[in-house]
Amino acid sequence: MRVPSFGVTLKSLVIAVAALSASSVFADEVQVAVAANFTAPIQAIAKDFEKDTGHKLVASFGATGQFYTQIKNGAPFEVFLAADDTTPAKLESENEIVKGSRFTYAIGTLALWSAKEGYVDDKGEVLKKNEYQHLSIANPKAAPYGLAATQVLDKLNLTEATRGKIVEGQSIAQAYQFVQTGNAELGFVALSQVYKDSKLTSGSAWIIPANLHEPIKQDAVILNKGKDSAAAKALIEYLKGPKAAAVIKSYGYQL
Repeated sequence: MRVPSFGVTLKSLVIAVAALSASSVFADEVQVAVAANFTAPIQAIAKDFEKDTGHKLVASFGATGQFYTQIKNGAPFEVFLAADDTTPAKLESENEIVKGSRFTYAIGTLALWSAKEGYVDDKGEVLKKNEYQHLSIANPKAAPYGLAATQVLDKLNLTEATRGKIVEGQSIAQAYQFVQTGNAELGFVALSQVYKDSKLTSGSAWIIPANLHEPIKQDAVILNKGKDSAAAKALIEYLKGPKAAAVIKSYGYQL
């Protein structure tokens, strides 16, 4: 009787185990501070990033200004995806980042949004009519999208008219929540919060023309705590690649 040979199978098994062990050794986890407007895109990117590189992305979401304070106070973030370019530039001037790591990963778009369908027209006349009770914006001192919102109001000569109606969120996520829950009839949000694949996901919106505010250039950096992290370097490179670019564009950002 012929004894079956298990040589090939055993060899394959040994190779597979070795490969798995190697990937476990080189796989890493990266702690990322992410501007609130980029929540949905980074969650989508994180899945592909882990699948393609083996590294795991652990994200914390909030306002850019708040993250700056946390980073200066020693927060354990290795990568920072800001909602502007000035905060990362400031961190760079203060020697808080890995030299040469800073780049613009997205250019944001601001939108005037209401959870009610048909409430906001496509030219923003609802804002000028001033018939609403509450207008939600993010804190302009902490959130770049909030600063952009104040620039729009100033450009349209509506700063004084809206002063008593503004409901301020600490981040763009909170500004969005105020509108979503009906605490404000409309508000300035990041387009990415209400947009996917070339269409609104809910409600009604006016996409703010870019000439009404300064460009919202969003920069990414590797912080000093991530200087020896393979996962941090891999994430920055991944954000520059075609897969991430496709996701970023699908949420209404420019590259």
